[in-house]
Amino acid sequence: MIEMRVHGRGGQGAVTSSKIAGVAVSLEGKYVQALPFYGFERRGAPVQVFLRLDEEPIYIASRVYEPDGILVLDPILATTPEVVAAGMKDNGFAILNTNKSFDEIDEIYKKAGVNLGRLATVDATGIALKTIGAPITNTAILGSFCNMTGFLKLDFLFDGIRHVLPPRFHQSNIAACQMSYDQTAIKEF
Repeated sequence: MIEMRVHGRGGQGAVTSSKIAGVAVSLEGKYVQALPFYGFERRGAPVQVFLRLDEEPIYIASRVYEPDGILVLDPILATTPEVVAAGMKDNGFAILNTNKSFDEIDEIYKKAGVNLGRLATVDATGIALKTIGAPITNTAILGSFCNMTGFLKLDFLFDGIRHVLPPRFHQSNIAACQMSYDQTAIKEF
């Protein structure tokens, strides 16, 4: 089982990303559980989604306290590991929306006591602005997730987008996924 936390802010699509991932994983014949957690529903407010993915049925129904990895949709949150990586398993993975170098990110996370095993970075905001026309980074981060983990095939992610989003958003979000998949930089530590 892969247990993850998705961190973002209201308006970036964290909850919608979990719906898209859930549909995509189900279409691939695997199992998923997504539990969103947020306070006041307003743009800019912190949002977390607890996400579990597995080849077998999932019977746990709680927050993820010790994630295998994190997905961070917000570039400011990406550089605050004491918040987003709290409780993360040693040598876990992080998929971050950031323009910072691997060395800069590693230094920031090590100062917070987090030892990353794998790190993927992508300019999800830039990709979203180019493809979608708005800083909604959810589908770009999911493209990076497909690239880094290999747990989910990109074609199933495209199908998830088609199932969850209205038709007028299909092409731009599929383009964001593909571009992010292609531009994701990955480093093993």
